[in-house]
Amino acid sequence: MTYRNDPYDPKQAALLDPAALAAAVRDARAAFAAAANPDELTALRHQYLGDRAPVSLARREIGTLPPAAKADAGKRVNEARREIEADFADRRAELDRAEAERVLVAERVDVTLPYDRRPPGARHPLTVLMDQMADLFVGMGYEIAEGPEVELEWANFDALNIPPDHPARGLMDTFHIAGRDGAADAGLVLRTHTSSVQVRTMLTRQPPIYIVCPGRVYRTDELDATHSPVFHQIEGLVVDRGITMAHLRGTLEHFARTMFGAAARVRWRPHYFPFTEPSAEFDVWFPEHRDGPRWVEWGGCGMVNPRVLRACGIDPEVHSGFAFGMGVDRTLMLRHGISEIRDLFEGDVRFSRALGAES
Repeated sequence: MTYRNDPYDPKQAALLDPAALAAAVRDARAAFAAAANPDELTALRHQYLGDRAPVSLARREIGTLPPAAKADAGKRVNEARREIEADFADRRAELDRAEAERVLVAERVDVTLPYDRRPPGARHPLTVLMDQMADLFVGMGYEIAEGPEVELEWANFDALNIPPDHPARGLMDTFHIAGRDGAADAGLVLRTHTSSVQVRTMLTRQPPIYIVCPGRVYRTDELDATHSPVFHQIEGLVVDRGITMAHLRGTLEHFARTMFGAAARVRWRPHYFPFTEPSAEFDVWFPEHRDGPRWVEWGGCGMVNPRVLRACGIDPEVHSGFAFGMGVDRTLMLRHGISEIRDLFEGDVRFSRALGAES
């Protein structure tokens, strides 16, 4: 160990030797040149410019020199350190330029290409499915019929043989439109089914009638995994001479195979609807159900009740007809194994993309 008052000993101050300082500069320059990226270069800084670097240790030895030698030694150490710092800065600038050029090439963007920051929109899967259903029936010779969503009670209920005391007409099942005084006596409701479109069609046209009515309907259901106060239906109506249940069955079986595949088939169960007689609920054999192959309820159907035909000005002695209806939302859920009806209405673009929404 050396002390400030020791006589000058060149062996003890070997780090201050010009050759040693020159070697420290060369070693630092070579190490900096070998660094391949800014991170590697930064890791070398402590080794050649830190507290234990050769030039830092040499500076500590200046105190062991006689006063006459300190100035010259300090000058040599400072020059060596400046050279190392300059080499470090030059290499850093060089590596930074190389990194910037690499990133520029890797992340190059053709600014001449047309681009809109707003992604293009797409039709909702429900809309797509309703269009597919409509196209199927148009191909079979049907027409698409539409009607208002705010409907007359007469068209929504009375004309369909639904009596005034029927439970479906109460506030627990139907949204009634309030009059000016706030009372629900305006004779208007949010339609509970698209059957009201069938009524309007029969009032304005004479048979033969072949129509389907896709659209949005409303009921006072609590929102849960399988129910919604707003949902979608598609209903069909045929009124012509000689129409029988056989025509209805063939139509529904063709519809089921188109929606669910060639293995699908329809099963009927006796039921009661005021607007059809006889009536049935129909199930579809669904081989790809998420819980395994099974019969799944799909909708209701039957021969148009003669009272409905008379209410719309059609002679039931001359013409007969059939009607059917099913939920579009339920069809979509069955086809894609969806267990939450709320997913259809929350507007999450990931849901639509997963079902292959069309633009």
